[in-house]
Parts: sequence; C-alpha cells; structure tokens
Amino acid sequence: MGTTGQGQAGQDAAEVNGQAVRGSSVMSRFLEALRLTVVSGVIGAAIAAIVVGAILEELPVVLTGVGGLLLVVLIAAVAGRWSPGPGTPPVTRTALARIEDLRATSGESADVPVRFQLTVAPEPEDGRPAYRVKIDEHINLVDISGYRPRGIAVVEYRPDEPWDVSIVTRPTPEWSRRAEAAEIDSAPESTLVERPGPSEGSWCVLMLIMFLAGAATVVLLFRGELFTSDGDAGASSKQPSVTSSTSSSRTFTTSTTVSGPSSSLLVLGRMRETAAELEARVGTADVTEIVIEERRMEIRGDSARPPGETVHLQMLPYELFPALVHEARTTLGVRDPKSWRIDVTPGASTGAGPRVRVTVTGKEGTARLDADATARILDRRPVGEAAEAG
Repeated sequence: MGTTGQGQAGQDAAEVNGQAVRGSSVMSRFLEALRLTVVSGVIGAAIAAIVVGAILEELPVVLTGVGGLLLVVLIAAVAGRWSPGPGTPPVTRTALARIEDLRATSGESADVPVRFQLTVAPEPEDGRPAYRVKIDEHINLVDISGYRPRGIAVVEYRPDEPWDVSIVTRPTPEWSRRAEAAEIDSAPESTLVERPGPSEGSWCVLMLIMFLAGAATVVLLFRGELFTSDGDAGASSKQPSVTSSTSSSRTFTTSTTVSGPSSSLLVLGRMRETAAELEARVGTADVTEIVIEERRMEIRGDSARPPGETVHLQMLPYELFPALVHEARTTLGVRDPKSWRIDVTPGASTGAGPRVRVTVTGKEGTARLDADATARILDRRPVGEAAEAG
C-alpha cells in the first residue's frame, strides 16, 4: 500500500512539474514573439525616417532614424552578451508507438528522409492516453526495411511537448523485446497532436507586417511635406485545387516507359522517381510485384493482400539496384549481356522482407542473383545453373 501512495505522489508531482514547464515554455515563446515584432517595427520606422529625412533634406529626421538603428543594434548586442546559458535539458520519456503510415520524401543519400504517422502509447505512469503524431526522420537505407505500416517502434517524446517525438533507432535490449511482443491499437484521428502556434512562415509574415507598419507610421507623420498619395492595391491569393480519386478494383497492373536522353532506369534517382509516379497513378504504395527493365517499370497489386504479403514501393533501396545489375552482368559468366531485369516480390514468410532477383541474358544463356531488401546478395546462379534451377 505504501508503494501506491508513493506512485500517486510521484504522478502528482510530475503533473505539477509538467504544468510549470508548459507555462514557462508558453511565456518564453510569447516574450520572444513580442520582442521580434517590436524590433521589426522599430527597424521599419528607423529606415523610413532615414529615407523621408533624405527626401525632405531634414537632418534631424535622418539622425533620428540612424539613432534608432544604432539603438536596436546596441540592445541586440547587450541581450546576446547577457543571454542565459542553456537551461535544464528537456525531460524525455521512452514509449512504444505503432507505425500507421510512412513515406519516403526523397532518396538522394544513404539516410532517407521518411515522414511517419505514429500512434504513441505513453507508459501508464505518465497518465496520458495514446495519441497520434506526424514526424520526419532520417532512416539509413540498411535499417529502412525494419519499419513497416502496423509495425511497432521505440520512440522518445517530451511530456510537456508531446508533438516532439523521435524514433529510437538503437533501442536497449529490453525495449527491443517489448517492441517485438507489443500490440498497440490505432488512436483515433481526432487525437492527432500538432505543434501549436504560428509556423515559421507566419512569424515571418508578422515581422514583415510590423516592419511595414513602422515605416507607414513615419510616412503618415510627414505626409503633408511629402505630398504623396498612396493607392491601395488588393492582392488575391489563389488556393490550388486538390483532386483525389479512388479505385475500387481488387487487382491492378500499370507500367511506364522512360524516354529521352539518359533514359536508362540505372541513372541515379530515376528508379525512385518512376516508382513515385506509378504510386501516384494507382493510389497506393503496397504492391505484390515490381518489374524493372532498362527503360520500363511495371507494378502489380492486389488490394485484398495484407501488408505482410506486399512490397512498399518507397521502402526499397533503389539507389543500390544499379550495383546489383553491374554485379550480375560482370560476375555470372554472361560476357556480353543483351538485357537485364529486376523482379521484386514479397518474402517467402511474414517479416522476411522483399526478395530482389536480378536476371541477365546474353548469347551464353541466362544467369541470376538473389538479394534481400538491403541489397545484400543471398544467392548466385551463373550461366547453366540458373537454367537447371528453373
């Protein structure tokens, strides 16, 4: 019974501390926003005073503007000198999260930026229900096959800012075991947590408005001397229309052929770009087979297949496929290969990952090699052996 009392007291203390941290964070953001807006207004007024003074040949006005700019620079220098050092590092908690969806946003390097949608399940002692969050993470190509929709990942999050979530790529053995055994239900869409307050773009717009407001104030004060008339021009913004389409067919097959200079799919980035185009065409990234040739890519899918029996288009290491093709063309006994082909299919068992087969054909015959989802070669079938193996 004593343990229960201590746990309740610890939870109450954590709640009080969390409220204090949130209050401090909100106040600091408010003061920072106030400082930026005031400084923007002062800079705008000072620059306008210099320009207006130069036009009117009024030296006091020019000196006032110069003095305003110097004052802003002085205040910034003093604030930078007296700014406190880094405070207490934020408190983070470790938890498990269900991967609802993930999508690679590009693939130009070994670390692929991936956009995750997660259901975070905090520990019971945190006193917070499961919630959804969207984050961007850089995942190495070697590790990317370990993250799939409906999978479980280990994450760290801040109790005071629950939208600040990061995936733990190297969890401790204990958390790894918990992730393998855990089953987490999806949280409703209504629990999606996003970073509050204006975005960086909104702050830039607000600072620009304050800058213009400061300048306009000075111009209005001297409007009689300037003899200018301002005309207001309204600007209309156009929002792009977004259309979406859904397909009710159970199976689908689609392909595309690339053309033009450097049209080979072996060109770096061309395979991933073509896969993204095919994904947009069919409206899903889960397919049952991918066929890649010199200038042609084809995908096939079945919407009735569970995720474990499909291949995720954006989770493949396309950047490593050209090296597999080169390996097959130069080491399997085909001296003058006429064509090559890559077949990607789901693994033989659940959780095994996709199987990548590279086949090359020449006058000597056909040869092939098999690799896993990280482009690690698992089997080689030189000329003659490939025909015998079927």
